[in-house]
This record gives sequence, C-alpha cells and structure tokens, in this order.
Amino acid sequence: MTIDERKSNGLNQNVSTVQNIILENREKLSISGVLDVLSFDDQIVILETELGLLTVKGENLRINKLSLDTTEVIVDGEIYNLGYSEKETGKKSEGGIFSKIFR
Repeated sequence: MTIDERKSNGLNQNVSTVQNIILENREKLSISGVLDVLSFDDQIVILETELGLLTVKGENLRINKLSLDTTEVIVDGEIYNLGYSEKETGKKSEGGIFSKIFR
C-alpha cells in the first residue's frame, strides 16, 4: 500500500505525529511517541504509541528507561521482532457475541 492510498483510506489520520524507533545491534531499542506501557515481561513488551500498538518480542527484555512525560521508552535485551497493530479508535464491542451471531 502506498502512502497516498493510506492517506485516502484514513489510516494515516494524524500526519503531524512523529515517532522515532532506533534499534542498536538488536540489543537496545529507543522509542519516542509512547503513550503507555500496556504489558511487559522478559519476552514481550506491548506499548501504546501515537501510531498504534507496538509489540516488541525477544529474550531477557527489560525496560531501561520509561518517561511518559517525554513519551520515551528504552528497552534492552535480545530483540527479535517488532510489530505494529492498529489501535482501536473509539470502537467498542457492539453488544457482545450474541449480536454478532444474530445479525
């Protein structure tokens, strides 16, 4: 998908949002634009960012720096995978499982 297609689909809603991700030797990950840390352990860190949910997978992961004032997080460890998923903007469950079954 090209940038123009993303803009026309509304996926890039906040164009002024800038997020930097710096990965150094797969051992140190610096991320800006972090709103919240949703979950973390030594194998996975899930962050809510301005551009969606960011999942960091690896081994021996630890959060070295967390500053929600400056929206900055530093994760150390053996980093294997980074992945974004779209954040749910204003969508809530519409009636639960029964409304989905009986549509």
